[in-house]
Amino acid sequence: MKILTKGNYYGSMKSEIDFNGIIFSEYNYIMPKTDWHLHENPYLMYVLKGYLYDINKKQKTPCSSGTLLFHNWQDPHCNFTESTEARGFHIEFDKNWFKEKQININLWEGSQKIENPKLHHLLAKLYSEFKYKDEYSEVSIELLLLQLCENIESIQPTKNNNEPLWINSLKEILHQNSENLSLEYLSSQLGLHPVHLSRVIPKYFSTTLGDYSRQIKIKNAINFMVSSKKSLTDISYECGFYDQSHFTRTFKSYMGMTPRQFRNKCD
Repeated sequence: MKILTKGNYYGSMKSEIDFNGIIFSEYNYIMPKTDWHLHENPYLMYVLKGYLYDINKKQKTPCSSGTLLFHNWQDPHCNFTESTEARGFHIEFDKNWFKEKQININLWEGSQKIENPKLHHLLAKLYSEFKYKDEYSEVSIELLLLQLCENIESIQPTKNNNEPLWINSLKEILHQNSENLSLEYLSSQLGLHPVHLSRVIPKYFSTTLGDYSRQIKIKNAINFMVSSKKSLTDISYECGFYDQSHFTRTFKSYMGMTPRQFRNKCD
């Protein structure tokens, strides 16, 4: 089994920076299929463009643009691409960094696809700083990495998870629709009373239904901005915003910058 050492990936590297033991890199994936391999360190991979599959011993995960994956250093896997172009952004954590920051490395066990929109927002902010690289990027990256680690438990399966089965069904509905779904519609789809649904959602989502839905819309908008040349007006409508003004206000409230500023930083 091949072990890829720190900072090494299959593909052609576009750019890379080393931030105090954390490797940020952007790669073009040019091989139709990779060998089975392990990585020396845990890392996050965000698919910027294209379509590929990630395969480990347990499952085969389809990865279109906008997919965020966490890879454990102990899990063997391979990849194959189905598109003529594919590109990804990686954040690789040196194990010593966890010790220095007094972060429990055991929370990083397991490999999985991450749907949590809040973590997508953090990855997008890190990517924009990686691309922009001005005099403020270093302190911004440090703070964002710590925020990412503070939320790491949310990307790990909860042991003895007592979530009701309908929570996954609700998440699927929300992630697959850009429309503004009403509580009545969701309750009818799930077979639950609207009052019960409104009371328990904050317990399992750590926020309101409306806030979670807006987070997903911003997550989808980020994907369009980094993977396509669509206009901001087109993106706003495709992601379910009333108009570009509504999109701009909402995006800035979650990302701390306007969509245009984000796109300019990532170009």
